[in-house]
Amino acid sequence: MGNSWIDQRIHFIDFEGNAGSGIIEYGVVTIVQGRIEQVRTRLCGATGSISLKDTDVHGIREEAVRGAAPIADDWEFFAGLRETGPLAAHFSGAEHSLIKSVWPYPRASPDFVRPGEKIVDWGPWVDSARLYPQLSGDTGPAGLEEVVLRCGLKKELTGLAERRCPAGRRRYHAALHDALAGALVLLRLARDPRAAALSTAQLIALSTLDPGKRDALNQRELF
Repeated sequence: MGNSWIDQRIHFIDFEGNAGSGIIEYGVVTIVQGRIEQVRTRLCGATGSISLKDTDVHGIREEAVRGAAPIADDWEFFAGLRETGPLAAHFSGAEHSLIKSVWPYPRASPDFVRPGEKIVDWGPWVDSARLYPQLSGDTGPAGLEEVVLRCGLKKELTGLAERRCPAGRRRYHAALHDALAGALVLLRLARDPRAAALSTAQLIALSTLDPGKRDALNQRELF
């Protein structure tokens, strides 16, 4: 069934922005072997207007990103991530849609469901919001902040954010902060021997709620 997913680099991503503004901030946390290997974040030039309502959520004003390079300039970075490991997010649909709005497809990259094969897709994703209730048995609200609290990760997240996040971006709805939060949830799951024994392909299969897609992913792993 393959080696444990813990030995595979996984790149946890969070974007701030939407279809109107484009991606205006990203945070990326790479985890492997039960630890955080590296992080990266920056503000990005908007491709549209940032509404006051949006600013109330993520705290980013138009003047803060005026003159910043657009995320499109970071093609090599994101394409390189996809070549070295699956991408992950908490409720990955939003991140998948946003990255495809910038680059519809990555370069041909490894198929982490069927080793040795290549695919041209940003997914399939590892999704901590889907994985957590299945692997922990906790069926409470799956919002990122709620999961962090129930996992007892608040203190660890606060300390990491102090060390890793830019000043003023050590809060929820700040990209690197939320990427760190999601990565910590995955690392917490990795401490459970049953979860740790899963292959990368199994982790990806559990990350989709669509039974048909899940069965297809399982079949791709078996054959």
